[in-house]
Amino acid sequence: MHSILTVDDDENDLFICTYTIRRFDPAIKVVKAMNGLEALGVLKDMTPDAIILDINMPVMNGFEFLEHYTKEFETHAPVVAMLTSSHHAADRERALKYDFVKSYFEKPLTPENLRVMTALLGEEKYGA
Repeated sequence: MHSILTVDDDENDLFICTYTIRRFDPAIKVVKAMNGLEALGVLKDMTPDAIILDINMPVMNGFEFLEHYTKEFETHAPVVAMLTSSHHAADRERALKYDFVKSYFEKPLTPENLRVMTALLGEEKYGA
């Protein structure tokens, strides 16, 4: 995994994600966006290997982002993972209806979550 776009409006959660990713593999480029609209702008210039997406954000939430991402981009990141504090089964089901959403994790991001994501990319380097 070479690059991850993290999308979350909470600066503490972005910090935890960045810290966890850097500890997992310092070579991974971390790009940050504070909401779905900002993330769509970032994606016009790059296609990351993975996107880590929160649900509840101002301006454009995670589900609104997924709708726009589906319509506006022909090429999707190989792995999109929802990372949220939502414990609602309906949110999980709604997110996983998108073909490119491969995982649904509850905060905070963990090294195990990143191992799952790299396995989905077909990278065995990090073990399971």
